Amino acid sequence: MSQHIALLSVYDKANLLELAKGLQESGVRLLGSGGTAKKIRDAGIPIEDVSDITKAPEMLGGRVKTLHPAVHGGKYLSYTLSGILARSIPSDEADLAAQSISPISIVVCNLYPFTQTVAKPNCTLPEAIEEIDIGGVTLLRAAAKNHARVSILSDPADYASFLEAWKNGQGDVGQGLRSKLALKAFEQTAKYDEAISGYFREQYASSDLSPEKRVAPVQRMPLRYGANPHQKPAQAYVEEGDLPFKALCGSPGYINLLDALNSYALVKELQEALGLPAAASFKHVSPAGAAVGIELDETEKKVYGVDDLKEPLTPLASAYARARGADRMSSFGDFVALSAPCDLATARIISREVSDGIIAPGCTPEALDVLRKKKGGKYCVLEMDPKYTPPTVETKQVYGVSLQQIRNNAVISPSMFTNLVSTNKDLPKQAITDLIVATLALKYTQSNSVAYAYRGATIGIGAGQQSRIHCTRLAGGKADLWWLRFHPRTLALPFKKGVKRAEKANAIDLYVSGEELEGGEKAQWESLFEEGEKEKLEKLSEEEKKGWAKKLDSVACSSDAFFPFPDNVHRARKSGVRYLAAPSGSVMDAECIKAADESGMVFAHTDVRLFHH
Repeated sequence: MSQHIALLSVYDKANLLELAKGLQESGVRLLGSGGTAKKIRDAGIPIEDVSDITKAPEMLGGRVKTLHPAVHGGKYLSYTLSGILARSIPSDEADLAAQSISPISIVVCNLYPFTQTVAKPNCTLPEAIEEIDIGGVTLLRAAAKNHARVSILSDPADYASFLEAWKNGQGDVGQGLRSKLALKAFEQTAKYDEAISGYFREQYASSDLSPEKRVAPVQRMPLRYGANPHQKPAQAYVEEGDLPFKALCGSPGYINLLDALNSYALVKELQEALGLPAAASFKHVSPAGAAVGIELDETEKKVYGVDDLKEPLTPLASAYARARGADRMSSFGDFVALSAPCDLATARIISREVSDGIIAPGCTPEALDVLRKKKGGKYCVLEMDPKYTPPTVETKQVYGVSLQQIRNNAVISPSMFTNLVSTNKDLPKQAITDLIVATLALKYTQSNSVAYAYRGATIGIGAGQQSRIHCTRLAGGKADLWWLRFHPRTLALPFKKGVKRAEKANAIDLYVSGEELEGGEKAQWESLFEEGEKEKLEKLSEEEKKGWAKKLDSVACSSDAFFPFPDNVHRARKSGVRYLAAPSGSVMDAECIKAADESGMVFAHTDVRLFHH
C-alpha cells in the first residue's frame, strides 16, 4: 500500500503541531504551504513544501500556493485529475502514475478570518477583500467532494478525535467520520460565502444608496433594529434579484416587515380564492381582521366609522373598513395589507386610523399623496411586486439552530369544504366565502387559532392559545363584542364632537363589555359624551345582551386543527355559528359531529392542518 499523504494549509494554527506530530509518527507524509509548513518545520517535525510537488514557487505575496493543477487536478494545463480528487479506481490511479502525482489522503485546511476582519471598527474595503480566501475554499470543497476516499479537517477541534480514529483504524477512519467531516467542510464554505456576500450586499446592494452609486440590484434594506431596540444591526435581504418590495414613503422596522409579508400573503390568497379585493389588519404577526370587498350596508358603515366619508366606498375600501372594524382594539397601530393598489377611498380610511404602515401592489397618485401626509411624512408605504413568488423552501433560525421546511403552499378553495360530515348539508355560497376568509386568516395566524367570519370578514380571532377551547372562547368573545356594537343602544351613544376615533373605539369597547368603572376612570369615560344624555349611558343588561346575541346567526367558524372535544362546538354555537370547518383526526370526532347535529349546524371536515409559527 502506498504511503498516505496529508496536505496542511491553515490560517488558524491551533492544535496544528499536535496533529502534525501524530500524523508523522503514524507514517503519514506531510506537505505544507507557507507559514503552515514553517511552523511545523520549526517545531522539528519533518514536512515538505507544497512547491516540492507543484514544481512552482509561491507567488504574489503568498496568495498563490496551493492553487495548482498538481494539487487540484483542474481542467487546465496538461492535468485532468489531482492528488485530492483522484478516486480509488484503476483509471484514476493510472492517470496519477502517468503524471507522477501521488494521491492525497488527508487535507487539513481552514480559512482566512474574513468575518473577524469585517467586524472590526473602521474596516476598509481593501482590508476586507484581502481576507477573502481562494485556495483554502477550493481545498475544502475538493477534499469534501471526494470524501469517499479523502478526510477533510476544517476545524482544529476535530484533530484529536481524528488522530485517535486514524490510529485505531490503522489509516482508515471509516466512511462515517469522513462523511461527517465533509459535511462540516461544506457548511463552513457555505457560511464563509454567505459572510462575504452579506458584506458586499451591504457595501454595494443597499437600497439606501442612490441609483447612480448602486452597482447591484436592491437586495438589502437596513432596518433601524430588530424585534427590540437592543437587537441591532438588523436587515432584510434576498439572496437573488431585487427585494420584492420598495418603500414609497417612510421605512419599515423588523416587526413591520413580519406583519407586512405575512399579511400580504394572506390578502393575495384571499383575492385569488374569491375574486374579490381583500384587506387585512395585522398586529404582532397575526391578523386582527381580514375581509373581502363586500358592500357595506348603512348600519355597517356606522359601526365601522365610515358613514361620514364623502367618497363612495370602493370594494377595496369596504374590505379594509371590515378588516379594521373586526377588532378595533387589536387593530390599534396595525400594519395594513391590500391585495390591489390602494385607491383614494381606502387611503382616506387609513389616514384617519392609528396605523404603522401599509403594503400593497401600488397606490394611485391621489392615495399616495394622502398617505404621505400621515405621521408627518414618516408613514411606511411599501409597494409589493405582485409578480413575486417566494422560494419553495423557507428557513428560520431560533436560538442558533436553523429550521427548514417547505413553505405552506396549501390552497384554500371551496373544494376544501365538500366533506360535510353533519346531517345538515346546506352550505350556501356566502357560507363558503366566510369559511374561506376564516380559514385563510388561520393560515397566517399564530397557532393554536380559531376564527369566526361573517359577510366576508373575520369578526373574532383567537390566536396563540395552548388550549383549543381557549381559542374558541377568545374568538367567540371577540365576535360577541363585535355584534354588540350593532345594538341600537350602542349606535345611539351620544359622543361629543371632536372625540378621536381611538377614544371612541375604547369607550364603545368598555360599554359593550359591561366593565364596571369607578372614580377617575368612570369620569374620564363619561367626559367623552354630551352633557344631559346620561340615560343613554346605561350599560346593557345581561338579558339585553342575551336577547341580542340570539339575533346573530349564519356565522362561519374555522379551526386550524381538529376540535378535541365537543365543548368547542357548543361554544361556537353561542356566538351564532351555523357553519363549522376543522380537520378530522380527533378521537372525539364523532362526539363533535353529534354536538353539531344537535344544533342543526353544518360541519365540514377538511384534510389540511394549518399551524403557523
